[in-house]
Amino acid sequence: MIRHTGKIVFQLADVYFSYPLEKPVLQKVNLSIFKGERVAILGVNGSGKSTLLKMLAGLLYPERGSFFAFDTAVTEKSFSDDSFSKSYHRRIGFIFQDADVQLFCSTVEEEIAFGPLQLSLPEDQVRQRINDVIDMLEIEYLRNKTPFKLSGGEKKKVAFASILVMNPEVLILDEPTNGLDPRTQRWLVELLVNLNKAGKTLITSTHNLELVQEISDRAILLDNHEIVADSTTIEILEDIELLKRVNLVDDYYHRHAGSKHTHYHTHNY
Repeated sequence: MIRHTGKIVFQLADVYFSYPLEKPVLQKVNLSIFKGERVAILGVNGSGKSTLLKMLAGLLYPERGSFFAFDTAVTEKSFSDDSFSKSYHRRIGFIFQDADVQLFCSTVEEEIAFGPLQLSLPEDQVRQRINDVIDMLEIEYLRNKTPFKLSGGEKKKVAFASILVMNPEVLILDEPTNGLDPRTQRWLVELLVNLNKAGKTLITSTHNLELVQEISDRAILLDNHEIVADSTTIEILEDIELLKRVNLVDDYYHRHAGSKHTHYHTHNY
């Protein structure tokens, strides 16, 4: 287990959530996430990972139980206060699994500018933010292109740019490596490592067990809509029987003798 002494960013107590006319998607969720952590949310499709991320991002609200973020109770009523809503979504950046969900402007530059413009910042500050994030992600060549014509990897970079330009404290990522080629996956891993070093709290759901140890120190495992394990990433990845039990790996899982390199055969359904 991990011992924490830092400031709590998110705290959920006995949280339940269900969509209309459906069984609970989350149940008995007790969870605290601390400033500066790198947390992976693991579990097969349908286990509740995306729902949990959307709740942390302020897109869904507990049906029962309590949810605190930044020492403030978060409810659906909270977001009826425009100042609370703007402050919350400025502090938290959410990267959807499908980048197309986030991209809707005519050009990449307009896409990146959209968020800062909602903050009513001076024009020169907006321009500086746009240029800084374009330089950081090395996407100057995309500036005047149309987002929907880009490759999957390019769309992911633009989606990141549209979030990072807001300088959020927390980044929440839903299956960020899905559909990316190996080179873009490596770019993403390096970006996440550097963002965490810069102080960002990272919360990532993923099926990619080969990358999870690089982007997280702590792993939370969901099965049957509730948390069944919460420990260091290494401890959970080494608990093969647990991973088999929750259908994250199968009997073909193996390690190379004398090496830390590991192959994971996972179930993606």
